[in-house]
Amino acid sequence: MDLEIGSIVEGKVSGITGFGAFVDLPGKKTGLVHISEVARDYVKDIHDHLKVGQTVRVKVLSAEPNGKISLSIKKAAAPPPKNVPFTGSPAEVNFPSVNQQFSDLSFEDKMAKFKQSSDERMLDIKRNVESKRGSHRK
Repeated sequence: MDLEIGSIVEGKVSGITGFGAFVDLPGKKTGLVHISEVARDYVKDIHDHLKVGQTVRVKVLSAEPNGKISLSIKKAAAPPPKNVPFTGSPAEVNFPSVNQQFSDLSFEDKMAKFKQSSDERMLDIKRNVESKRGSHRK
C-alpha cells in the first residue's frame, strides 16, 4: 500500500526517542513523528503525550524514495476552533466600572482625568526604574 502525502492513517507507536516517535503504519512501513508534530502546544517530554503501543491517527507529511516517512499527529487532529470575532461596539469592550464612574463627565473632563492618571503612572514607573538602577539624577 502506497501512502499518499496528505492522507490520514492509523498507526501504532513502536518506539519513542528524545526527538520524536516511530509509528508502524499499514503496509509494514514505519514513519517518524517529530516532537514538534506531536501536539499543538510545546512538548517538553514526549512521554507525557505518547506511549509505546498506543494507536494514533497521523497525517503523512512526506514520503521519500529512500523509505523515510514524515508524520504529524497535530495536523491529523481536528483543526483548532477559530477565534470568533467580537461584534459588539467599542463601548462594550471597556471595563463597566470605568464606564459607570465617568459616565456623567464630558469628553474633555474624561480626557483630563485620563491624562492625569497616565502622568501619575508614568512617574511611578520612572521612579521604580531609577531606583532599580541605583542612580539618581541631579
